[in-house]
Amino acid sequence: MNLTLRKLLCAALGTLAFTTAAHAADKLVIAATPVPHAELLEFVKPGLAKEGVELEIKVFTDYVQPSMQTNEKRVDGNFFLHQPYLDEFKKKQKNDIQTVVAKIHVEPFAGYSSKHKSIADLPDGGTVALPNDPSNSGRALLLLARQGLITLKDPANVIATPRDIVSNPKKLKFRELEAATLPRVLGQVDLALINTNYAIQAKLNPITDSLFIEDASSPYANLLVGREDNAGSPAMKKLADALTSPEVRQFIADKYKGAVVPAF
Repeated sequence: MNLTLRKLLCAALGTLAFTTAAHAADKLVIAATPVPHAELLEFVKPGLAKEGVELEIKVFTDYVQPSMQTNEKRVDGNFFLHQPYLDEFKKKQKNDIQTVVAKIHVEPFAGYSSKHKSIADLPDGGTVALPNDPSNSGRALLLLARQGLITLKDPANVIATPRDIVSNPKKLKFRELEAATLPRVLGQVDLALINTNYAIQAKLNPITDSLFIEDASSPYANLLVGREDNAGSPAMKKLADALTSPEVRQFIADKYKGAVVPAF
């Protein structure tokens, strides 16, 4: 091999190595709750790797740390929240940098009871457990109002609290608890309003095990969220495209059987 050809070959190999390294260097660290968010991310992870995006999934069981770690740039984004939650979180944070990348799915919110078979069976003075974060507490109360169990001062207020109840014919008592703990208190209350991700983790089927459930028109679509500095990056776009693909739509239908509904 002559010197000129050797130089050209070395240059080509160097360029290829640089391109391959740059291609493999795209990495996203996404915070997510276990079900269905982390499961959906695991499903798209192999395909993203083929496109040169390394996806690391950090799993959290609460609704605070994923947003906090996104703001602190300890992760590149998160996948767990809906718009009312994000809006309420932004109000509390003076320097919130979370930016919506895409709507992915809806988890219809539902009411469960291990003591009663129907709403009509709920006793006067019964205890109802609600999530304690403002947006999901409001969501629960709106759902109770749609069942005719209570009347709210403003039936469109997504951050309503028990103080906004103007009519409570059954004189229900309300306990606001950490969302993740709600499945564990089912035996201690008459009714619990549970986010679907926590219901599925507890082996509750929102379609067959609930007394009532939101319909698919719910405005609470779960979002892929990035930061202001990366929401438009090629890697984040590839992740958004993967999560809104026909393959993910089919995966959701096959695995969750109506308990999770695509929002794309």
